Amino acid sequence: MRAIKILLSVVGLVGVGVAGAGLLPVSLAASAAADVAVGPQYDTTHVYVAPEDVDRSVASFIATFGGSASKQVTATVTPTPSSTINQLVLTPAGTLSVFGYKTPVPYPFGLERTGYLVTDMDAAVRLARSDGAAIVVTPFPDPIGRDAVIQWPGGVNMQLYWHTTPPSYAALKTVPENRVYLSREKADEFIRRFVKFAKAKVVTDDAKAPGIEIGRPHDSYRRVRIESTFGKMTVLVTDGQLPFPYGHELTGYEVANLTERVAGHVRATSC
Repeated sequence: MRAIKILLSVVGLVGVGVAGAGLLPVSLAASAAADVAVGPQYDTTHVYVAPEDVDRSVASFIATFGGSASKQVTATVTPTPSSTINQLVLTPAGTLSVFGYKTPVPYPFGLERTGYLVTDMDAAVRLARSDGAAIVVTPFPDPIGRDAVIQWPGGVNMQLYWHTTPPSYAALKTVPENRVYLSREKADEFIRRFVKFAKAKVVTDDAKAPGIEIGRPHDSYRRVRIESTFGKMTVLVTDGQLPFPYGHELTGYEVANLTERVAGHVRATSC
């Protein structure tokens, strides 16, 4: 199952890029249709771990970023029979939804990278479909609302969710970046379609971003940064020849002191 993989960035380095250096103009923006997003504090990175590792994973993340966790529940959160431990982790740097399945994980769950809270599930699914997403799992009820799974060009899976009782989470101190690795052949199509769906804007499009960011210090690559009500996204356009662990991380977290945060993570994981 998928372990927690994160990328930490130092404040001041996040957001560096040459506007308009790539193939897409920075002015690329969404249509005038309704925005179904709620806010970046409701953008949850989905983390799948073995059930016996849930407590340790949650404690490690909180030790690194602060915050708190909800009470653990065991429930069926898929449209077909299954059972998972589920726990929400709320931190000033971002939100996790942690799953520890006690049964085999039904396909395609475990392949989605994030959960986006939407104001209206039916409207969000219609909008996603019209903007070029495939509806991989049609809307289904869960214990507290409804869910669906969509897929964008390039194979980017996301879960949309809606709660019967709207949740209320504190605003984030720093907004994490959803990190999407794509091929050169699919990047423009994904960016165009996701930007339209999310009512987003391309903040920077750097065709010569420093390769050290993907473990290749002698090369460059294309980096596109996108912002919307859902939060931040960084699209990393590469040839796929990436040294470990690049390409595995789902989310990048901005921190004020990198050494301090890494030390907190090391202390937590070594206990």
